[in-house]
This record gives sequence, C-alpha cells and structure tokens, in this order.
Amino acid sequence: MRNTRADVVAAALRVLAAQGLESCSMRRVAAELDVQPSALYHHVPNKQSLLALMADEIVSGVPLAGADPRALCEGLRVAMLAVRDGADVVATAEAFRLGSSAVEGRLAELVGRDGARTLLLYTFGHTQATQTHRQAAEFGALLAAPGADLDASFGRGLAIILAGLAGVAGLVGEPGGETGGSGRERKIVPSH
Repeated sequence: MRNTRADVVAAALRVLAAQGLESCSMRRVAAELDVQPSALYHHVPNKQSLLALMADEIVSGVPLAGADPRALCEGLRVAMLAVRDGADVVATAEAFRLGSSAVEGRLAELVGRDGARTLLLYTFGHTQATQTHRQAAEFGALLAAPGADLDASFGRGLAIILAGLAGVAGLVGEPGGETGGSGRERKIVPSH
C-alpha cells in the first residue's frame, strides 16, 4: 500500500505521542509506517517540513472565523496541550518560520503584527511550561504539591497582555515593528 503525505504526518504524530519530540526522528516515523526512511522523502523534503506539517495538524482545529484574540490564544493552548510536546512542535515551527501560521495571521488582523507575536510567544511559553509541569507530575518528579492552577494563571496573564494592547493606539516603533519611525511609544488620546 502506498502512503500519502497525510499518512506520514499521522505516523509522525503517533511517534510524537508515544515517544516525545526528542525521539521523533525520520527513522522512527518510517518504522511506524513499515517503510525505509528514504520513502518519506517522496512526501516531505526534510524533517523541518514534516515538523511544520505536524504543527499545522496540531492547530488545525483552532477556530479562526469570528474569534477574538482571547479565544484564539485559548484555543491554541488547548490544541497544543492535547498532544504530547505539542507546544514544542508548534513553537519550533513558528520560531523557524517553517510554514505560514493561520493563527498568527488572524491575530495580526485583530491586534497588529507585534501584538500577535507577543500573544503567541506568551501562549507558547506558558503552554510549554504547563506541559513540562504536567509531565513531571505524571512521572512523580515534582518535589512539592502542584502550585497555582496553571489554567487560571494563563488566563490572568492573557488578560494583562490584552489590557496592555487595548491601552496602546500604536505599537512601539521598534525595528521590525509596525510603526517604524523614531522608536518612541505613542500614547492614546481618547477621542470624545
């Protein structure tokens, strides 16, 4: 039976679920499909491309239409937490720009490019920490009882960032930022 690209991605996600990102090699994905590693390259040019496809699959269920920034970040977090090392896969694909991120694009429409990056970096970091904490708890590696509720902590941090974004008319004009210019922060002057 001939495998498809979707079969390769599904096999990679099975290896990820069973062994984690560190052990998710092209050789193991090939073994999962009972093929030689070279057969995978008919579907993906390299491991980085496979990683991007895995990330796309992990976040494929995040609803984009009509979503507000909070709902997008919460949906992204839920999707990443649903897959072992999901936050690492998605954050790595995003950091290396291994594909286009529909979530980032939608967030940029809602809060600007710099606001979107800030929200994504917070969401990735908090979710990675949450996954690490949960895995440590699962293996009995935590020395103390679990701390504050990580879900509530995520919500509070997200509220802080969103309040800050709401309080800024234009983002800081840093190199690569949206406003360019002098690098000074522009203050909001409410219109009456």
